[in-house]
Amino acid sequence: MSLDHDIAIYSMPGHLIRRLNQVAVSLFHDECGRIGHDLTPVQYAALKAVQKYPGIDQAALAGAIAYDRTTIGGVVARLEEKGLILRAGSPEDRRVRRLTLTPAGAAALAELDPLVGRLQDLILTGLDDEEKAVFVRLLAKAAAAGNELSRAPLRPFAPR
Repeated sequence: MSLDHDIAIYSMPGHLIRRLNQVAVSLFHDECGRIGHDLTPVQYAALKAVQKYPGIDQAALAGAIAYDRTTIGGVVARLEEKGLILRAGSPEDRRVRRLTLTPAGAAALAELDPLVGRLQDLILTGLDDEEKAVFVRLLAKAAAAGNELSRAPLRPFAPR
């Protein structure tokens, strides 16, 4: 399908990024549902961060996945309700909740990781391998350059 450039938004990066995100989210939901998982892309990202950093707290998790700190609690609560993570108080600070994967969370990731890997090619359907590599490199460059302009900037986690 070719784009009708009579509507100005059709050539605007923000609109095109939103549309591509719609494709990515739709593929993710469809494929996860097909194998019996009810997760969102943000929930998957949170699980991956908890897997990499067992014991990470909710605020650090938000930064690690570039997600809003005020709404990460809902993401964590839903993952806990699904039995995929555990929240436990920190012995150092009672206000802090430490997060770890449950065996069910680890099993879900073992099943989902290959699927999510395959989805990456589907998201960029229509691009050849060289174009995909260039596109991803440019997306990463633009995201990094605009990180501080975001309401939820990426804050890589540095375990202590």
